[in-house]
Amino acid sequence: MLEETYDKLSPDCVMDAVESLGFHSDARILALNSYENRVYQIGIEDGEPLIAKFYRPLRWSDEQIQEEHDFTQALLDIDVPVVPPLIFNDKTLHLHAGYRFSLYTRRGGQAPSLDNGDHLEVLGRLMGRVHNLGKTELFKYRPDIDIASYGAASRDFLLANDFIPNSLRAAYESLANDLIDRIQQIFESVEYTSVRLHGDCHGGNILWRDDSAHFVDFDDARNGPAIQDLWMMLSGDYQQRCIQLADILEGYTEFCDFNPAEISLVESLRTLRILHYSAWLARRWSDPAFPHNFPWFNTERYWAEHILELREQFAALQEPALKWL
Repeated sequence: MLEETYDKLSPDCVMDAVESLGFHSDARILALNSYENRVYQIGIEDGEPLIAKFYRPLRWSDEQIQEEHDFTQALLDIDVPVVPPLIFNDKTLHLHAGYRFSLYTRRGGQAPSLDNGDHLEVLGRLMGRVHNLGKTELFKYRPDIDIASYGAASRDFLLANDFIPNSLRAAYESLANDLIDRIQQIFESVEYTSVRLHGDCHGGNILWRDDSAHFVDFDDARNGPAIQDLWMMLSGDYQQRCIQLADILEGYTEFCDFNPAEISLVESLRTLRILHYSAWLARRWSDPAFPHNFPWFNTERYWAEHILELREQFAALQEPALKWL
């Protein structure tokens, strides 16, 4: 029977889970920077530390987790630098005391310089290889990145659960509705073919070392447009982002075709991420880790700034798309 919260995931439980797979912990446990799941570095007697990931109860099904594992292993099999879970007894997903977990090799590195054209070209090559495999079939059990789950469901959850102050509720609801309508128009104007995605490819999920990179944390892997895995590497003003996109696509198109029409989806996907992020924090607010680590959330100031950010996104959705230089 699966636990429904992390309440019983004690340090002893973590060590017992790791030792259930044949290791001997030296009792050194370091909690790593992860909120959706619980991730620890575990010291191992006479060996290198391991990374143990305990999946958030009730978030993904076993089948959905296994699809992530199988995708990363298939990428490693063709020498794409990712970090799949380790295999024990022909399994990558394990159960201990009601918690599902996996073990990983520890990988070091730092975030890449996303304003460095050479780094971006390397990342483009790697992502091109990820998508070249990702387009061969879609996830069967994992959902899509879409307007319904990221946009409409996020809006509905926040409004139904009274997170937004009454003084700002009407403004948020009206603006969210307008944004979702506009995003729907943009998506309907772009024909694209979904691929299996990393899904959350920001700098914190890329480890740069020795002039190359590892993609880590495929926990948000979903089906969707390829541009989803590229736009989070872009920053700065319009011209800077156009140059950065060109650097990424220079490497990407060495390994995978790219549909330039998808560039029109960048601001829509950014807006959906902003909507989804606020709803994600709200959905997790009963987890004690969230009020502790996000004390600025769910204040009147937060919601006022969130609405301002959404207004800026509505303006951005009216602007011309980035150009592939």
